[in-house]
Amino acid sequence: MERVDGRKPGQMRPVKITRNYNKYAEGSVLVEVGDTRVICTATVEERVPPFRQGTGTGWVTAEYGMLPRATGVRTPRDLNRNKGRAQEIQRLIGRSLRSVVDLSVLGERTVILDCDVIQADGGTRTASITGSFVALVDALAHLVGEGLLPCLPVKDFVAATSVGRVNGELVLDLCFAEDSAAEVDMNVVMTGDGRLVEVQGTGEEASFTREELDRMLDLAAEGIRLLVEYQKEVLGPDLVAQIGPKGVLSDETGTGYPQSR
Repeated sequence: MERVDGRKPGQMRPVKITRNYNKYAEGSVLVEVGDTRVICTATVEERVPPFRQGTGTGWVTAEYGMLPRATGVRTPRDLNRNKGRAQEIQRLIGRSLRSVVDLSVLGERTVILDCDVIQADGGTRTASITGSFVALVDALAHLVGEGLLPCLPVKDFVAATSVGRVNGELVLDLCFAEDSAAEVDMNVVMTGDGRLVEVQGTGEEASFTREELDRMLDLAAEGIRLLVEYQKEVLGPDLVAQIGPKGVLSDETGTGYPQSR
C-alpha cells in the first residue's frame, strides 16, 4: 500500500526534538513528528496537590491545548479546562510520565508539563508524551544541579506512537489523513524496556482480530524503540547514564532511529 506521504507501512515520520526551546522553563522542547509540532514545557513548583501533602512524595501532571490555527480551520480557544478531549489527553500524558518517575525521591514538589500544539497533523498526544519526557528529564536534572535532589529520579524512558489499520493494511505513526480514514486506530505508550503503560485501541468502523492486535502492538513497539533511541541521542550520554534501569531494547549500533530534519 502506498501511503499518502509515500512512507512504507512500518515507517515513521521524521522526528526532531529541540531542547531548551523556552527561555524561562526548567525544561522545554519543541517536538516535531512530520508536520505535527508541539511545544512541551516543564515547570517545577514547590508544592503538591492536597492529596499528596504530608506524604513526602511528589507529583507529575500535564496540561494540553491546541492553538486556534493548529489545524486547517480555526478552532476557538479552549477557555474551559474541563473540555473532554483536552482533559483526556492531559491525563494520559501525566499517567505516562508518572510511570517512569520515582515520586518518593522528588519530594513534595510538582512538575507540570504544558503541551501546546502549534500545528497538528495527527499524533499530537503521542508526540506530546515523547517530547515531554525529554523536557521532564531536563527539569529534574536542573533540580539535581541546584542540589535540591540527590539523583535523577527517572527509572526508565517512555515514548508513544500510533498504529492503525488503513485500507486493510496495518500502518505505523498515522498522519491526520490516515487517522481520519482508519478502520482501526490505536495509541500505544511504552517504557524503554518494552513495558506497556497504556493502550488506547478502537475499531472506528470495523472490528479487529486478536492477531491484528498483536501485530499492531509489535509494530508500535518497534516504533517506540526507535523513539527511545532518538531521545537518548537528544539527551546525550551524561544524562542517559543517570536514567535507570537501562532499556533492554537499546540498539547497540546506535542507528535506526527516525531521521531528524
